[in-house]
Amino acid sequence: MRLADSSDRLSGIFQQQRILPVLSIQRQRDILPLVDALAAGGITNLEVTLRTPLGLGAIRLLAEQRPELCVGAGTVLDGRQFQSVLDAGARFIVSPGCTDELLTLGLDSPAPLLPGVATASEIMRGYRLGYRSFKLFPAEVCGGVSLLKALAGPFHDVQFCPTGGIDPQKLPAYLALANVLAVGGSWMVPPALVEAGDWDAITRLCQQSVAASDR
Repeated sequence: MRLADSSDRLSGIFQQQRILPVLSIQRQRDILPLVDALAAGGITNLEVTLRTPLGLGAIRLLAEQRPELCVGAGTVLDGRQFQSVLDAGARFIVSPGCTDELLTLGLDSPAPLLPGVATASEIMRGYRLGYRSFKLFPAEVCGGVSLLKALAGPFHDVQFCPTGGIDPQKLPAYLALANVLAVGGSWMVPPALVEAGDWDAITRLCQQSVAASDR
């Protein structure tokens, strides 16, 4: 896939849904009921991180049993992990930062890469190669809405998916920005609700987030 096509693919993924749940799977038995609760709440794009040992297997399971969902892989740190999530069936790939290795792999990857950035210099590294979509991480720590407004000037054709420290109260301010492609976070999947298996409550949180993104 050409990099321009990759950017178009990312835009297409988030065009109809600007909320991206970031999932760190702790128990195998939670995987299917959790994503079913998200889907019932109107969220069908999701990022499964490799922060836990169950992450890779969860991506593979969802690719096989929930092919209607758009499942991406998050916290991809190196080339080995990049290939492993491709093999597992990830539809897009998210990294917390950008390295030369990952940026090079993303140039012709069959699944688009959303590389992580926190500074203008990191954006310029990817921009030089043709990237126009980035994950801003950790969003709240590195400047949040104020930083995104400042970056809109020099990088007028770049879009961001801010992730990190965003909650429902901060969500509308991010979604109001023209250079925000989508907003990622875990506020709709609180650990206590997942631990309790309260899937109905998670569905309600998803519905609220979707409603906020449609305003």
